[in-house]
Amino acid sequence: MGDITTGSVTANGLGFGYLTAGPEDGPLALLLHGFPDSARTWRHLMPELAAAGYRAVAPFTRGYAPTSVPADGAYQTGALAADAVALHEALGGGPDAVVIGHDWGAFTTYGAANVAPGRWRRAVAMSVPPMSVMTTAFFDYEQLKRSFYIFLFQTPLAGMALDRAFVEGLWRDWSPAGADHAADVDHAMECLATPANIEAAIGYYRAMLDPSKHVERYAAEQEAASAAGEVPVLYLHGAEDGCLGTDVIHLDAVQAALPPGSAAHLVPRAGHFLHLDRPEDVNARILDWLS
Repeated sequence: MGDITTGSVTANGLGFGYLTAGPEDGPLALLLHGFPDSARTWRHLMPELAAAGYRAVAPFTRGYAPTSVPADGAYQTGALAADAVALHEALGGGPDAVVIGHDWGAFTTYGAANVAPGRWRRAVAMSVPPMSVMTTAFFDYEQLKRSFYIFLFQTPLAGMALDRAFVEGLWRDWSPAGADHAADVDHAMECLATPANIEAAIGYYRAMLDPSKHVERYAAEQEAASAAGEVPVLYLHGAEDGCLGTDVIHLDAVQAALPPGSAAHLVPRAGHFLHLDRPEDVNARILDWLS
């Protein structure tokens, strides 16, 4: 039951590659990765979800190989949320489904849960707080320095900069001292195998700061991504996160921005990739929340 296999499905006009574990007839647990990462980031959690009876599915998100690069060039949060809702439909998810996201997957989780609350029983978001909190934290001087890559990605130099050494540097800066994430860098680079994949990953950040890159068909999902919502969310943040520091991410503000019945916690001795740094701790918190 805990074995992870591969699959593919068409949703929202894109061909998605995914990893899956657990019984076909179990409640859907949709697991959404971030940058610079891959669906393989969920390899510790998926067997635990499978053992608990869930059908865990971790897609490679739009533009990340082997998933298609979208022809319309849409990378706004609303498009990602629409993908998650379409995947729920294509995979036969019911109202007992749960959605779990890290980094960009967290933004996607807020949007998907808010725009289609009837599809999800509970949600988990990690490492990126709701947009209202993120907007306040982003303009702190120390945080602006950590977020240098977001501004680099607005420039024509972005494609040349985003190579293996750059990705290695981000993983090193965002993780606790001594963490070995070489295998995850390998997985990330497999997803960024072509110039089109690299441009797609950069496109998420360009759409983040430039509304002119938003596609109108995703307007409802885009608005939902910033709403308060109603599906309870468990928010987890690494105490040693080098991407979004705990000096600017305050749990009381996160808690206030989440729907009623939600919870927010720091995970000790974990960095940005907390589910890889402290898998037993994070897995236990998530399974407890979902139970």
